[in-house]
Amino acid sequence: MNVCVFCGSSPGNSPIYKEAARALGRALLAFNCTLVYGGGNIGLMGIVADEVLSGSGKVIGVIPDFLMQKELGHQGLTQLEVVKSMHERKQRMADLSNAFIALPGGWGTLDELAEILTWKQLGLISQPVGLLNINSFFDHLHLQMKTMVEEGFLQQSHMNMLIVEKIPQTLLAKLGARTV
Repeated sequence: MNVCVFCGSSPGNSPIYKEAARALGRALLAFNCTLVYGGGNIGLMGIVADEVLSGSGKVIGVIPDFLMQKELGHQGLTQLEVVKSMHERKQRMADLSNAFIALPGGWGTLDELAEILTWKQLGLISQPVGLLNINSFFDHLHLQMKTMVEEGFLQQSHMNMLIVEKIPQTLLAKLGARTV
């Protein structure tokens, strides 16, 4: 199973996020998954990639050229694809992946998560999507999603497409059960 991970290009302020990224990397190895991610060598994305690589796992990075030129591309990956734009990056990661996980992150992570959920809602993709809710990071976002349902802007069936878990192994098992 190829699992796309969206996460921060920053490690966050608490060491709990770095450890969660390492734990997800170990879980991906245990489930014999290939990591697909944004191709960076910094932040949580670099930590997840390094953890998978340290266990001899396979890692595919997809990075836009303008970020590669800033020397942010991870040079030790199994495969690194350089694309022209952020949109092409998201499309390519989706094409390569059987499931998606969001770890804590900033605008980029939120953008990737929102777009992939929109694609799923519209039937453009069928892969399962999960949130790894480390340190209750996504509690407010999840509450906002529930408010969207309550206020009639999001159907409950579309809300149910998102799997929210705090433990990487539990999330991967649930994603695997929903993989087409």
